[in-house]
Parts: sequence; C-alpha cells; structure tokens
Amino acid sequence: MKSDKLRRAEIEERKMHLLERIEEIDAELDSHVEQDWEDAASKQEDDEVLDELDMAARQELRVIEAALNRLDAGEYGFCVTCGERIDEARLDLLPATPFCRLHAPGARKPAQ
Repeated sequence: MKSDKLRRAEIEERKMHLLERIEEIDAELDSHVEQDWEDAASKQEDDEVLDELDMAARQELRVIEAALNRLDAGEYGFCVTCGERIDEARLDLLPATPFCRLHAPGARKPAQ
C-alpha cells in the first residue's frame, strides 16, 4: 500500500502537468489572429478543439484539488459514496478518484 505522502506527490505531479497544459492551450488560443475567411474558419475549428481540451484539463484539475483536500482531511482513499476503502489497484490507475469501483460513474451495479 502506498503512503499518503507518495500519493500526494503523484497527484501534485499530475496537477503541475495540467497547469502547464492549460497555460499552453491558453497561449495557443491567444496567439490566433485570422488572416482571411478561410484561415478564420480553420482557426475556429482549431479553437473549438483547444477549448474542449482546456475544459477537460480544468475538470480534471478540480478532481485533483478535491483529492488533495481529502488527503488533508484524512479521508483520501475512501469512497465518498459508501465510505469503503478504494482498491489500491484503482488508486494506482486513478489516484484522484473519489469513488470505489462500485460507485464510479457508469459502473455496472452487481446483480441482486
């Protein structure tokens, strides 16, 4: 089992990566100056893709901030829905996840 200190380091590293990516996307969006109608249309499509990437990175950043808050509160590694410990393999794959396998969005519920 990884320590909270090691988990925090992994999450902080991902946070730094996302902040850099957001900065790069914002710089790219700010640099677009259309030359003519054809270029403007092409840039508009590029900007839409960049906007989607930016929104996804910002959403992941919110999840990471929540995980860091759970670490600070001593609640990291426990499902926010049921309170059960999140499987170590799941945390290895998704270190910021707030859900166990059973309560993850889109998870298939066991048959009763």
